[in-house]
Amino acid sequence: MVNDPMVNYFVHESSYVDEGCTIGKGTKIWHFSHIMSGCTIGEDCNIGQNVVISPDVVLGRNCKIQNNVSVYTGVRCEDDVFLGPSMVFTNVINPRAAVSRKDEYRETILRRGVSVGANATIVCGHTLGEYCLIGAGSVVTKDVPPYALMVGNPARQIGWVNAHGDKCASLDEAMNS
Repeated sequence: MVNDPMVNYFVHESSYVDEGCTIGKGTKIWHFSHIMSGCTIGEDCNIGQNVVISPDVVLGRNCKIQNNVSVYTGVRCEDDVFLGPSMVFTNVINPRAAVSRKDEYRETILRRGVSVGANATIVCGHTLGEYCLIGAGSVVTKDVPPYALMVGNPARQIGWVNAHGDKCASLDEAMNS
């Protein structure tokens, strides 16, 4: 736990925050998490148990990261992003233990209001459009349009959702409700 009166965020005593991080006011970092150097976490975020935030990751304001999520270098989340329990990011297309590919990390962008369900996988190098909803267990292998409802492996669009996550009949309805 952070006891320094100059720090205006909470870190559980079992977690580690490396030097060189920027963490916004009101953010909470729970049990057994590791926040690595160079990352930026916005205000009012909630980082669940057993979460790793890798170097140079950027999280916007009010992001919610549930338990057992690793947010790898190359990921950028805008404001109000929800990452469900045990969801997975990748950051290299062709990983090999014996081949260093740190210079091949691909950027993955989650626009404002994106929600990713439990146990979903987001393959690197794609953009998830604002307020899209990725169903639990889905595997995203391409860019996702704003307000799209995506399910399956590979994830396919089955409809539209509005900013509150309610299913809509059309993109126009999703954007205006």
